[in-house]
Order: sequence, then C-alpha cells, then structure tokens
Amino acid sequence: MKIVFNSSPLIFFFFLNFLELFLQYDYQFYVPKVVINEINAKQDEASNYVNVVVANNSLIVKQINLFSLANSINERLGRGEAEAIALATELQSDYVILDDFAARREAMRLGLNVKGTLAIIKKMMADNKVKIDDLDQFYQRLLQIKFR
Repeated sequence: MKIVFNSSPLIFFFFLNFLELFLQYDYQFYVPKVVINEINAKQDEASNYVNVVVANNSLIVKQINLFSLANSINERLGRGEAEAIALATELQSDYVILDDFAARREAMRLGLNVKGTLAIIKKMMADNKVKIDDLDQFYQRLLQIKFR
C-alpha cells in the first residue's frame, strides 16, 4: 500500500506519539521534498524525528514530476498540500493523508482517496495499535498541539 503524507499529519502524529507506530505498518510511506522543507523550517523535536525516519527509510522523500498539476493546485492551496496531491497522483497512491478541508476536497475532486489524522488514529485503534482510554484527555491533547 502506498501512502503520501502532507506536513501537518506527520507533525500531529509525532506529537501524539503515534508516528512510529503508524510507520510500522507494512506500507510504503512517501512525502514530497517540499513538505520536508516545510517541516525543517522550524527546527524542533518533530522536525528532528521526521529527519530520523527519513534517514531510516521509513518515510521516502520524493521530488514530484507533475509540476504543472502542483502549480495549478498551488493557486488555491499551499505548496506542501499541492505537491502531496501531485505526488499521490503520480504514484497512484492508495491514499493521501491531508487534514486541510480545501486540500481534501481538491484531492477527492482529482479522484484520490483521502484520509485525515483522525481517520488514521481510528484505524490504529481498530487494529489495536493504540488505545485511547480517556477521550476528554485525548481531546485536550489535540487542543494543546493545535489540531484543527
């Protein structure tokens, strides 16, 4: 299974301590180079960890080839979202992980399967990879990391 990430889901998974667990699935995980650049613009724990999983080849960084598609999408969305959608199209990914509503709508318009951070967490819960005992506490954690 091929999965393409945008930056915010990667960052949210890191801060929720779910990224390592999700990357253990027997999938191929991809991220556009521009998304890595966005993440590295802020040197913090999340960017350091993402760089480690890239170095370990758990997350494959790809340069896109569909520049015209990315440029067209970038007129309406951010560069990272545009390139994540373009890369998912190029790779014929099984799904692209996006949280932004406009980006999700654009990806679906192009025929891509879209999942968000919460859908992945729900899958991980169904697969018994994570357990959330206190939903109120989990909700507070989402607020702390500025999940929207």
